[in-house]
Amino acid sequence: MTERIDGATVEVVRSYLLSAAEEMRTTLLRTAFNPVIYEVHDFGISIYDEHLELIAEAPGLTSFLGANDFSIVKTMEYVGAENVHRGDVVMVNLPYWSAAHAYDAMMFSPVYLPRAEDPESDGLLLGYVSVRAHWMDLGAKDPGYVLDSTDVHQEGVLFPGTKLWDRGEPVTAMHELIRFNSRMPDLVIGDLHAQVSCLRTGELRLREIIRKFGKDTVDAAVATIRDQSEARTREALLQLPQGTWTAEDWLDDDGITEDPILMKVTVTIANGEMVVDFAGSSPAVPGPVNMPFGATIALGKVVLKNLTSPNEPGDAGSSRPLTVLAEPGTLFHAVYPQPTFTLWTGIVALELIYKALAQGMPDRLAASSGGDVPGFMMVGDHPDTGEFFAISNNDVVGRGGSPDHDGLDATMHISESIVRNTPIEVLEARSGMRFEALEIRTDSGGAGKFRGGCGIRRDIRFFSPGEFLSVIKKTKTAPWSLDGGLEPEPNQVVVFPGTEREQVVSTKRTAVAPGDLIRIITAGGGGHGEPRQRDAEAVSRDVAEGYVSAEAARDVYGLEL
Repeated sequence: MTERIDGATVEVVRSYLLSAAEEMRTTLLRTAFNPVIYEVHDFGISIYDEHLELIAEAPGLTSFLGANDFSIVKTMEYVGAENVHRGDVVMVNLPYWSAAHAYDAMMFSPVYLPRAEDPESDGLLLGYVSVRAHWMDLGAKDPGYVLDSTDVHQEGVLFPGTKLWDRGEPVTAMHELIRFNSRMPDLVIGDLHAQVSCLRTGELRLREIIRKFGKDTVDAAVATIRDQSEARTREALLQLPQGTWTAEDWLDDDGITEDPILMKVTVTIANGEMVVDFAGSSPAVPGPVNMPFGATIALGKVVLKNLTSPNEPGDAGSSRPLTVLAEPGTLFHAVYPQPTFTLWTGIVALELIYKALAQGMPDRLAASSGGDVPGFMMVGDHPDTGEFFAISNNDVVGRGGSPDHDGLDATMHISESIVRNTPIEVLEARSGMRFEALEIRTDSGGAGKFRGGCGIRRDIRFFSPGEFLSVIKKTKTAPWSLDGGLEPEPNQVVVFPGTEREQVVSTKRTAVAPGDLIRIITAGGGGHGEPRQRDAEAVSRDVAEGYVSAEAARDVYGLEL
């Protein structure tokens, strides 16, 4: 490695690496078969050096930030570096190693630079490229999402680090195993090939970068980038309030019993480091809301990045000051064979970390963003083709009010990052659903000096039989507010409203028939500050635009219009 490298070269190499990750992302988006990938962006893409340290990544699902880091290390410990060769593609979806549930297929490939004197050999190992993406079906006990598993083997076919390509040749037996264990084989095999195309793009670009600059120069640039990221993160932590803060919250249930589940976190910021400790949380539960530890670590990485360098690309240096703790066998550190499929725990827990931090830095953080992600899915046979379908959507909520501005109305939860909801046109074309209403709900945001953003109401009418799955884990307790703001009403799902079968549910698999109606009611964000301190002109504008009713303006904000 060269001892000195100039700043211009460092920035050029950084840009090339980020461009390679972005091109991998574009390849995946353009070749995926599944709307949850090409529309929703439920994926994560990362590039590593030969020591399995992150050097670049592309934007994707927030909760995948750092998940690939954990996955590739755990899988390589099992596979062994000596057993991975040029042209290989390795897949892992074992939750305890892959840091996600079994339908998030993580794949990676080594990148070698062949030697001119022996072009058939592996050559020089440059690093690894990786991609994870959500598949819609892989042999779980139920179609769609698994809501009530009690064992990981009910959640799909498990791959602990299995070659799908071996030295450039497809392992046909593995492809057929996947095909025959899926209710949607064309989609799944299509997405498999899209992910491999993404990896091949990354391999090509990383080799080009090394050929252009030389490995010593790239190594020196990467080392500098990591050191800069670590220094920036530590300095930012030193500028934050120092201390230890604890918060608690509750999940509705685990899908097996109706008992609420305690979540507890203690966050410490001191001496340029951050520790996130989930001690005191519930032991692991029978149902599938337990978190793989890699996914729990990813939560800490998300919060650390947001606090310290939200506008900078991530790499291994960004997370060096972070420690995440959770005892094995607890809610936040599942062990075999504990079920993990319904990962909504991580969504509520991400907000829980911010809830703890808000005690020490109330002038920096917003109130709760709806508390959860209201997810839903329909599965059944398509009325036009007769083919089985499963299609999903994560709905919008209101963001929490901040110390100096209102929360956003009807937007994706903070756990979703740049992830999008599924367009109505796609949902209707690929299912037996029609959408009769989609509107912002007046008075749904928590009142405050700066109000929480509003949630929505979505009415879904069914014109073919099937099953409707609602996936929400915080409906029995309200999203939290800050500094005297008011809490909004929590998320709700109302099945068959206006009939004798009407029922309010959270996470549930419901059989539907033509003509049935289901209503999704999403939460607004928590309020920040005393409502009666809100600017009168802002209240008047909210009433005029339909975000706040005249009655709430009078009774809550004290403004007679």
